[in-house]
Amino acid sequence: MSVSGGLAAIKEALTSSAFQREIARVREGASDGSVLFAGEELRSLSPEEVAVLEENRNLCEEWEGVRVASGFDAGRVFDSRFLGRVVLGAFTGTAEPEPGVVLPSGVYRSVVSNCEIGNDALVSSVALLAHTIVNEGACLLNCGSVLCSGETTFGNGIELPLAIEAGGRGVGVYSEITVAAAAEIASSRDEREGITEYRDLVAEYHEASKSDRSVIGRKAVIANTSRVENVYLADHCAIRDAVMVRECTVLGSDEEPTEIGAGVIVTSSILQWGTRVDGGAFVERSVLTEHSRVGRHGKVTDSIIGPNSHVEAGEISCSLVGPFVGFHHQALLIAAFWPEGRGNVGYGANVGSNHTGKVADQEIWPGEGTFFGLGCNIKFPTDFSEAPYSLVATGVNALPQKVQFPFSLINTPGEALAEVSPAYNEIIPGWVLSDNFYALRRNEAKYQTRNKARRSHFDLRVFRPETMALVLLARTALRSVSEPKPFYTDLDIPGLGKNYLKEENRLKAIESYTLCLRYFALLGMKREAARLMADEGPVTSEALYEGEPSSPQWGQERTVLLAEGHGEDVAGDLKALLEILRQIAGSVQTSKEKDDRRGARIIPDYSSAHPVAQDDTVVKDAWAELEAMEEEVEGLIAALGD
Repeated sequence: MSVSGGLAAIKEALTSSAFQREIARVREGASDGSVLFAGEELRSLSPEEVAVLEENRNLCEEWEGVRVASGFDAGRVFDSRFLGRVVLGAFTGTAEPEPGVVLPSGVYRSVVSNCEIGNDALVSSVALLAHTIVNEGACLLNCGSVLCSGETTFGNGIELPLAIEAGGRGVGVYSEITVAAAAEIASSRDEREGITEYRDLVAEYHEASKSDRSVIGRKAVIANTSRVENVYLADHCAIRDAVMVRECTVLGSDEEPTEIGAGVIVTSSILQWGTRVDGGAFVERSVLTEHSRVGRHGKVTDSIIGPNSHVEAGEISCSLVGPFVGFHHQALLIAAFWPEGRGNVGYGANVGSNHTGKVADQEIWPGEGTFFGLGCNIKFPTDFSEAPYSLVATGVNALPQKVQFPFSLINTPGEALAEVSPAYNEIIPGWVLSDNFYALRRNEAKYQTRNKARRSHFDLRVFRPETMALVLLARTALRSVSEPKPFYTDLDIPGLGKNYLKEENRLKAIESYTLCLRYFALLGMKREAARLMADEGPVTSEALYEGEPSSPQWGQERTVLLAEGHGEDVAGDLKALLEILRQIAGSVQTSKEKDDRRGARIIPDYSSAHPVAQDDTVVKDAWAELEAMEEEVEGLIAALGD
């Protein structure tokens, strides 16, 4: 990686950040007199209005310090006390703290010190509202303290110790930071000038974020919360029934509201658009990127959580976690560099052996799609980044290692081998392709359905160029064996990690990787043939397989295609693609049928409670894809040139 993307991202944020613009407005308004009513004429209270306010049991030592906007109604202020400089808007309408619950706007039973309260906002039963801008239509109900205690930057500028708890990959954070930008900065430590420039830009962002006022956005809601301190809460966002939210930036909008819920403590953190924290969760010194969630007593500290990822019950610390990670049970993840995400951490998984009684300076790079099974224990350092979509089975105790075989299963040893350490596990490269293709198809569909991110963009295909390059390297390594033997270790085949590989599984993996590569290349060939037909008419072998490739991806796909013995007969290659899709659909169904047979042997009414394979959505989609591809291929073959 390079720091260039990370630098470009923060430079863009410095020039286009809506959060920064709002903070600048707050600073400018405070220096000119009013934030909410800049350019409008505020006035002092009339004697008649003061009389009404006092009759409504309001207190103020100096009513001269209270300024009001045009349309102010003193009859909407009851049982409150005002201190210092206070600006009150027009309270003539209603506010909506909950959907369908409509209340009169105004100030009731609250203490207000040095604040501005916008038109038709509602402040009710707030023990202390101080040094805060409450925008139009916002609702503050039944709260302890909502305030700004001195100068704040709302959590911006903090450096998080990602991947190495003791430091070494620290990344300064800002409101709009993405997983991709953070990953570049964390993994490019040798680019010292770039890292220094990044830190300078973060310091610039930090300086521009300074404010002596908390900001509550338009139609935002804070209800039944003990303490909200030094917080920027964007329009339409909500804090309900929380314990404490302190030193935070909370981004959101009407279409992507962020919500902080019951029993939650969030401190020194950034919550981006559409995030949710609830269920007694604890978030400290972290960034939750768009549409991520922490719930049900989840604990996230010193980490960045990627879009669409969901953390519950367990603990994540000092980690960069990418998109679509499922973490739903009591488990541990420490010091992980996992920007690719798309994986899962099962119950009882301990992915956190980041030191050996010395300094907590070790790390793990899980890699895309890694699945950590129930009760596994992963010792550091570990690198699975070149083994995407691999699965660590239940109960595995894994030594420090580097694995370079995609789609692998790492399982507890099935037998004791005299020449292999008993601490080694068994690895089956390509097992996910040969025995669990159902999971790959399900994940692709799941990510498409669940993706809500608007600012981060993902290529959700499993079989894409980066992954296939790793598959090709892995197959080459497996084929490099000159003298077959019953089993192999990393001394025989580098990249196996601290595991052994049986000969039968080596041969099976070569077959699985070959099928995978052919599928990838033939699918690319079909796409290129369709493009050529749309642009130039009938497709010939020369046009398709010779000359300059139309894109780097097609160049890669064509190279693989030719290496696999294709590239002479377009019609034959298209038919070969259909045959592979038929194999894949059959493999998806067979994978599900294994579960059906096993379940029926164990659970008496299993078949009545579970859909059979042919009725399963993932299985049906696989066959439907084949059917659609058959129709498309028939059209392409019919349109081929000589």
